[in-house]
Amino acid sequence: MFGRLREIWHRKAAVAAAGAEVRRPVKRRPEKRTHNLFEAAAAYVSACAEDDQEQIDEAAAWVSPEALSFGVNELACRAVIALARERDESPRTVARTLLGLPAA
Repeated sequence: MFGRLREIWHRKAAVAAAGAEVRRPVKRRPEKRTHNLFEAAAAYVSACAEDDQEQIDEAAAWVSPEALSFGVNELACRAVIALARERDESPRTVARTLLGLPAA
């Protein structure tokens, strides 16, 4: 986004300096779409649940390891909260149950 704004700014500045008309650049081939960390986390966790190593590796390559870790953590928190609300239990109880731990 900032790159496009910078490009427009430089183009207008160059046109103003030259006194010429503003021309639109030739459309370039669309750039490869990048994945955000939440898409990567969702793909990674679902691939882990399905034991799909190829998809795990692909999703892990979409973002940095730190971003993937953050996304997986956020997904886990949201999942535990959703299950706790659905079961009318505390998030702590749900998390411990999911991990097979005794009630605290």
